[in-house]
Amino acid sequence: MNTPMDHQAEDPVERRRAQALEALQRGDVLLAEQAFARLLEQLPDDAEALQFLASRELERGHVTRAVERLRAARLAHPRDAAILHQLGAAQVLAGDPGGAEDSLREALRLAPGMFVARLRLGVVLEQQGRSREAAMVYLGAINAAQAQRRWLSDETTAPGLRDAVKHAARHVAATRRELFDAVIEPLRQRYGRAELARVDQCLAIYLHELPPPLPDPRQRPLFLYFPGVPSQPLYPRERFPEHARLEAAVEAIRGELRTVLAGADDPLEPFLGATTAEAEAARLLESTGAQEAGWDAFFFYRHGERYDDNCARCPRTSALLDTLPLVRIRDHAPETLYSVLRPGTHILPHRGVTNTRLVTHLPLIVPPDCALRVGGQTHVWEEGRCITFDDTFEHEAWNRSGQTRVVLIMDSWNPDLTEAERLAVTDLVAAIGDFNRPAP
Repeated sequence: MNTPMDHQAEDPVERRRAQALEALQRGDVLLAEQAFARLLEQLPDDAEALQFLASRELERGHVTRAVERLRAARLAHPRDAAILHQLGAAQVLAGDPGGAEDSLREALRLAPGMFVARLRLGVVLEQQGRSREAAMVYLGAINAAQAQRRWLSDETTAPGLRDAVKHAARHVAATRRELFDAVIEPLRQRYGRAELARVDQCLAIYLHELPPPLPDPRQRPLFLYFPGVPSQPLYPRERFPEHARLEAAVEAIRGELRTVLAGADDPLEPFLGATTAEAEAARLLESTGAQEAGWDAFFFYRHGERYDDNCARCPRTSALLDTLPLVRIRDHAPETLYSVLRPGTHILPHRGVTNTRLVTHLPLIVPPDCALRVGGQTHVWEEGRCITFDDTFEHEAWNRSGQTRVVLIMDSWNPDLTEAERLAVTDLVAAIGDFNRPAP
């Protein structure tokens, strides 16, 4: 009776493959090459053989032959990202940057996590003088590698890649500085360099050229620290005279909220996002009672995107919000919403991204035993009375009651920024977002 191993032994292709792999295990590269060459005579489109023989051609400096082998492999296996990556690397050596770019981009389309392929694509773009594109691709390669705990140090970087990775990091840093300086320069020309001195310092802090001069250890922005403004968890009401219009309209705003909550459909969504809510909630939300913790939202704007249907459902609230001097930054702000904290929910201590903008709450429905703590200071919401705070201080909120708590949340510019500084931050944050956007 024949066994599967007998059939394999009778198959000349698999016999050659086994010979090649056994030779490689023994370190006999020449015998492996001979076995793979004979395998190709019987199976001309075998990817493993074509890739191995192409690598041998490259070792001998026969770049054209290597490219031919890899093109044959690609033709037979057009969706194999590893073949496309190897082909792109060979095309670089062959002096074909256009072909290399096409191959590497296709490899990354099929396998976006191939950070070495992304690094090589950056090299190709830089060699063509496309410095800014190269920097963004390099950044994507570094981020992808570091997400897998690679390229964090020499010890986590393959020796043959260390110089290339360090060059990529230097190129990213230099290009970022040049790009962001160019974004701010028109405003320097318009307002004068002295007027934007704090913005220049803010940029240097973001780029890690300067340490953040944080005056209060409780404050720690996650993204962008703006120096030279007062550091305080809670802001005086008189700094925001426009909020009086919100307070005067609280009954109309609350009426629209109640209509939303009473609707047959459910327009609310998890504040933390549908795809990440479960994971984030495990870290940020805690139940203080028998019910599951829940933090929901009815957005008017999120990350600068207007929710037209929600605005239409609450026309008076949305119209009033649109008259306020909210932060408006493409893809980032404003962020305005009904924030719905379910009974027994504790939002655990966390910090916000930047002190250039502040957070305002207009409390609409506040049961007993609900509060906000910012920088160690506890504040009990009063319905219809705004509170504004700097969320780069550690803050938390809780609803220990058996009823739902709702506040209207909006973001406001830090009033200690000048007009020129607000314009500069608007342009700078949008540029940072563009630069950091994952590469295709």
